[in-house]
Amino acid sequence: MIVDGGFVTTPPPTPPYQQQPPLPYQQQPPPVPHPAYATPPMPPQPHPYGGPVPPGAMPGGATCEVCGAAPAAAVTVRGHQGMLVIMRFLRRQGVFCRPCGTAVFREMQADTLVQGWWGPLSAIITPFILLVNLSARSTLRALPEPTTWGWRPPLDPGKSVMRRPAGLVAAIPLAALALVVLAIPVLFVIGLVAGDDPPEKLSVGSCARNDGSWSAQDLKPEPCGSSGAEFQVTEPGAEGCPAGDYLAYPKYSADGVTTLCLHPVGR
Repeated sequence: MIVDGGFVTTPPPTPPYQQQPPLPYQQQPPPVPHPAYATPPMPPQPHPYGGPVPPGAMPGGATCEVCGAAPAAAVTVRGHQGMLVIMRFLRRQGVFCRPCGTAVFREMQADTLVQGWWGPLSAIITPFILLVNLSARSTLRALPEPTTWGWRPPLDPGKSVMRRPAGLVAAIPLAALALVVLAIPVLFVIGLVAGDDPPEKLSVGSCARNDGSWSAQDLKPEPCGSSGAEFQVTEPGAEGCPAGDYLAYPKYSADGVTTLCLHPVGR
């Protein structure tokens, strides 16, 4: 501010500050190593389960939801628990590679072998659960071993089901079930082969005794002079057997179709 003759004057504004543009950054070129000390490029690292993984390759298709490896397939493994009065149906559904899926299958199958029998209905349901799981096992066996990287190691499948303690415990009910299943057709065949002994034939004028009830006759020939003779065999007339006589089943006649009458001895 300037005072001039009693007047206050303001100096003219100075021009604004002119900012100079920054100079471009000059990046130094990287040093070139001496050929004798140059590090050779690293070769592709092999996958622990299969062939080499090319640099920058991304896993394609389905990947395991447990470890991220591929290939993988969608399977459902079921389990069952019997608890006398109540029961539980278990299910593990997901996309698994071969090692992880096998581990899930063996764990569910082993638990079902131990826990699935303890109930009337559970003893019937458990064998079907075990058989249904074989479909998932077949799908997992069709998968090749993992060929792409995952974000974590796969599950350890462990020993097969029948080589675990659960398999030894389940061998008892499985053996009992197998005996029951095999016994039914065996007994049926024995019944067909053996059958009932053919009845002894009765003739008109002979005597017989009945070793069974009248609803299930068991007639046997007996000499007429014997004390064990109960009936004399007669031929029915035009109106059938006389009053007080009994009817013998047709199987006791000579041709197997004729009805005979049984007259009580001593009347």
